[in-house]
Amino acid sequence: EKPFKCDVCGAGFIVSSSLKVHKMKHTGEKPYKCDVCGASFAIARNLKLHKMTHTGEKPHKCDMCGTGCTTSISLKVHKRIHT
Repeated sequence: EKPFKCDVCGAGFIVSSSLKVHKMKHTGEKPYKCDVCGASFAIARNLKLHKMTHTGEKPHKCDMCGTGCTTSISLKVHKRIHT
């Protein structure tokens, strides 16, 4: 059951925090702003990932070639080139 309902579109969510993030799609609210370039994001994690473009941080390393990736998902996609 999804007790938290969006009053705009009726979408349901299990937790209230998911509803809060969802509502930002309707309002256009993006409270997380990059202090380097000014880009704005609705989700804090997306800002964190974005900041890696400025710092060059790539914490997920390929054990086959050493290529760095910003997320574990992008590393998984990268590793397909080795098969």
